[in-house]
Parts: sequence; structure tokens; C-alpha cells
Amino acid sequence: MKKLSTIISGIIMLMLLSGSISAGSNTAINTAESSAADYVDNSILLAQADTAASGTEDDIYLEDEMMDDLDEPHESIADPLEPINRAFYHFNDKLYFWVLKPAAKGYSAVVPEPARRGVKNFFNNISFPVRFVNCIFQGKFEGAGYEVGRFVINSTLGIAGFMDRATSQFEMPEYDEDLGQTLGSYGIGHGFFLNLPLLGPSSLTDTIGSAGDAFLEPMNYLDMKTKYDLSIKAVETVNKTSLRIGEYEDLKKSALDPYVAYRDAYYQYRQSQIKK
Repeated sequence: MKKLSTIISGIIMLMLLSGSISAGSNTAINTAESSAADYVDNSILLAQADTAASGTEDDIYLEDEMMDDLDEPHESIADPLEPINRAFYHFNDKLYFWVLKPAAKGYSAVVPEPARRGVKNFFNNISFPVRFVNCIFQGKFEGAGYEVGRFVINSTLGIAGFMDRATSQFEMPEYDEDLGQTLGSYGIGHGFFLNLPLLGPSSLTDTIGSAGDAFLEPMNYLDMKTKYDLSIKAVETVNKTSLRIGEYEDLKKSALDPYVAYRDAYYQYRQSQIKK
């Protein structure tokens, strides 16, 4: 599929940008970073576990509260492929720290944050068809209307989407919908967890959804020379990561088992999106 080849190509270009190794990239970490904010409550709970053994009365009281919370059942996703998923998690983790993060830090040192947010807005605006069609599939016709309005406003007043005028001036909400959420809204479960090399966290349903969304992504239909295609994907990946440096690190630092925190953060994030 063209999307997969585009992602692989982007990874190769990213290696050249970082100068660290000769191949690879990791769009995976971006999803994990995005979901870290939705995992704050669990992260705080796990952080409390590290400080609950000092022996003071306050610490003992805190530990009792923590244990009461841990005794409550927490919903999670099935993970029958855990040994394989863990291996890929460690691979992607090293790729993030050795390649993607250094490249993103270097990029952010020379490109100011307003410009980086403008680039993010540009790529987000281009992906309008994915959100629009999935709003229709889910019966969110008001959301589909908002998406059309946002696209028109940001493409014109927002100067090709680099500025999000629809939000700042017109307070128009964005409906971040995709096919995985659409399938979930129809009552189709996640299946089981998949942690894919280079591509990152997913589920059986979300993997199928991503393949479907690839046909709606305008960037996949651009007929450009390979070097330009690689450059665009590399900039998009590095730019997005530069705006989220530290979030994945915080999630990993506060977790007793980083893999479980990573997996559950993704699951809870996707669940919250489906329920919106």
C-alpha cells in the first residue's frame, strides 16, 4: 500500500536528518505521546507507589488509598501477543531516543514554536477528508458541517491552513474522527493490542481502520519525486514530535512497567475518542 511505502520512505529520510543511523523512524511514539495526557490519573497513581514506603503517617495513609484504588478493576485491552509486542516496544523506544528525539530537538532549536505549530496546522488541514467522511459514517452531520467550514476558513483566511482561524476567530470545534473510531461506534471491539515496529501502538480494529483512512488521505495521492516525498514526511514527523518532547518521557518515568503504561495509555485514549 502506498501509505506504508510512504511511511517507510519517511523513516529513511529521518535517519539521514539525524545522522545517527541509516534507516528507521518512529511515528509510533507520537501516538504514545499524544495519549500521555489522557493517562495522567494512572501515572499519578503509579508515581505515588514510589514514595509510599517512607514510614510516615501521611505516607502510610497515602499507601492505603493507593491500594484501595488498585484493588478496583481497571479495564484494559487483550494482549495475547505480549512477548512480541514488548520486543517491538523496546525497538521503537530505542529508535525514539536515538533518532527521533535528537532530530526533533535540533529542529526545534532552529525553528521557532509558532512556525512549528503552523506546520502542524497545515498538515492537519490537509487531512480534512478523513475527518469529514468519518463524521458522515458516524452520523455526526453537524461535525461534518463544522469540518467543511473549518477547511474553507483555514485554507483561505488561515493562509493554506498554516493558521487555525476557525478555532481562534470563529470558535469552531474540530471533530477528530477516523475509521477506527467509526468501527468502534458501531460496537466493533478493539480485538487485541498490536505494537507494530516503526508504526507503533494499535489494535486489530485500528489497524484495519488505518488502512481504510489511507484512501482518504490526500498526501497519498501526490505524485512527487521520491526525494520530495521523503522530505515532506520527515518534516511532518519531526515537527509533530518537537511539540511533544517530554510527554512520553514523563509517562515512562512515572510507570512501574513502561510497556503496560504505554499499552493502557493508548487503549484509554482510543476509548475516550470513541465515546465522544
